[in-house]
Amino acid sequence: MERVTIDDIEAEPHPMGVNRERRNVSDALGAEEMSAVHYELEPGESFSGGLHTHHDQEECFYIMEGVATFEHGTDGEETEVEAGEVIHFEPGEFQCGRNKSDGTVVGLALAAPGSQHNWEDLESFAPCGECDEVTPHGVEEPVDGFTIFCKECGNEMQLA
Repeated sequence: MERVTIDDIEAEPHPMGVNRERRNVSDALGAEEMSAVHYELEPGESFSGGLHTHHDQEECFYIMEGVATFEHGTDGEETEVEAGEVIHFEPGEFQCGRNKSDGTVVGLALAAPGSQHNWEDLESFAPCGECDEVTPHGVEEPVDGFTIFCKECGNEMQLA
């Protein structure tokens, strides 16, 4: 059994700079079969770097404070999730949660199986400079930052 206080976990910003208060609970607990990450999102911040899916994990987001807006699917549909509510995404279901409100959003993201997804099974939609449109993108496992690549033309973009 392991126990930790959220405030004792070091806050690390998302590698893509989309949020500042991200605390990896599963790492602090030594969890290997599931992922838990605590977020505090200021207005305009998001849980992740954009519309994406994990083909190897399902995810739940428990909103503890505020109202988060989740884009899901690939047609721009949005759902607001209020404090005390939980939203679930199946493996392969595209989603992105954001704080579109004027207040703070506090939430807990839970994913399984595994404490970290397989990077080859992560897919996102992003603008491609070569294709001049939004296309499916893959992500290479981060070493000194993320490398995102267009699955249509292979164009790569390095993120710190």
